[in-house]
Amino acid sequence: MVHGFPHLDTVRASIAALYRRLTPDGVRRYDTSVPASDVVVDAADGGLHLGAQRAARALVRHLRLPDARMVVGFRAMEHAASVELTAGPEYFVELNDRFRTHRRDIGAALAHEVTHVLLHRLGLTFPTTADNEILTDVVTTYLGAGWLLLDAFRQDGVSSQKLGYLTPEEFGYVLAKRAEVFGEDPSPWFTSAVAYEAWVRGRAEAARDWRRPPLAAAGWAARRRARAAGDGVFPCPVCGQRLRVARERRVKARCGVCGTVLECAP
Repeated sequence: MVHGFPHLDTVRASIAALYRRLTPDGVRRYDTSVPASDVVVDAADGGLHLGAQRAARALVRHLRLPDARMVVGFRAMEHAASVELTAGPEYFVELNDRFRTHRRDIGAALAHEVTHVLLHRLGLTFPTTADNEILTDVVTTYLGAGWLLLDAFRQDGVSSQKLGYLTPEEFGYVLAKRAEVFGEDPSPWFTSAVAYEAWVRGRAEAARDWRRPPLAAAGWAARRRARAAGDGVFPCPVCGQRLRVARERRVKARCGVCGTVLECAP
């Protein structure tokens, strides 16, 4: 299992692309994360298929997908799930047969597939399949449903499980980016101890983005080294968009993608 932050450039590009497509006001419509109670599948649902359909409908509502009906089935497959992307309004989602018994993670698997539908509707895509899968995980998380994917990461002495294409730490990083914008604290939501640890590591990486020169919080010594290197370009700590500022004076830089105003110092 891969750990760390190997996809960070694509993650940042995904957040910036989401802001460009939805606009900052559009992103702010997703100010509340989906609660676990909305997507849990248990005996009270009256059957596996009914429970999965209910969870899919909850995710459709959360992601603000109009007239998107999800038909959920189960079959043997290599991957966790797949979705048939058509013009709609009916979409067919297939989940791996293992979810027949591992019902606690059905919501997480569905979150990724329903986000595929959202991106299809938005026409938001990257050139390669690998980057598109990362984009889907990032958007799922940034719009408030991907914490389920991180919580599905579990390890014990004999087995392990991870859903999605981001590393656990990268899920934590994107979740921390969302938490900064919406003032959320997702830490009480985790049922998996290793998922919580990944969230903490991701949060620490996200915090470092605010200490990059020439941001004022970077500290004098770091800014001096950057000035000596002639570096006035840095990624926006909110959306990752590359920004350029004058290095000779204190300025406020406004990101043209997410609208964040940033304090920069020479």
